[in-house]
Amino acid sequence: MMNSLFAEVHARKARLFVPRWLAAAVLVVGIAPAVVAAEARPQLQRFVDDVQSATGRFTQQVVNTQGTPRQLQEGEFAFQRPGRFRWETLKPYEQIVVSDGKVLRQYDPDLLQVTERPVDASIGASPAAILFGSGSLEDAFELTEQGERDGLSWLRAQPRNADAGFAHVDIGFAQGTPSRLELLDAFGQTTRITLTDIVANPKLPGDAFQLDVPADVDIVKMQ
Repeated sequence: MMNSLFAEVHARKARLFVPRWLAAAVLVVGIAPAVVAAEARPQLQRFVDDVQSATGRFTQQVVNTQGTPRQLQEGEFAFQRPGRFRWETLKPYEQIVVSDGKVLRQYDPDLLQVTERPVDASIGASPAAILFGSGSLEDAFELTEQGERDGLSWLRAQPRNADAGFAHVDIGFAQGTPSRLELLDAFGQTTRITLTDIVANPKLPGDAFQLDVPADVDIVKMQ
């Protein structure tokens, strides 16, 4: 971000890409009944089968193709199968992305704008298929074990659809808990996400996946 004008334009564009990879973070929350150093693949499958909802906190940071990290973001999340999640960035700026299972809404308070798009169009062959889908993981992804790194057991999910918008997502497990995610996007940038304070299968309020915005906010509908 070389000057204020470029920074603002870049920030707005970056926020529009959030739903493409956001569910990748959501998909790796939860606790699976496994042990340290167990293979990651069965841990992920058990997570998909057993964890129907979760809440927690996250940090995320994008590293560009030159290896330069952008500003760290922090926030809270919740999800519930099938197809519902809330990903709320609290720092350094506020942003809320919510799916009620039918429509995905992205609210940027400082831009006074809500972007809406159908969940099917937003998710497609993204890693969200792991979270929201009920079929075989192999239908949408090629899954390969990546061994041990940084004390975690890693699994790589590579989309079978060439138009998915990302190259692969690596999921790191510790003691049966998916706790880190590294997503390589189509532009060669890596999004690194760490999940903490995870609660699996909590009872969530009925309005957890609703979005209330002021009346003067612009709503942009996308297909």
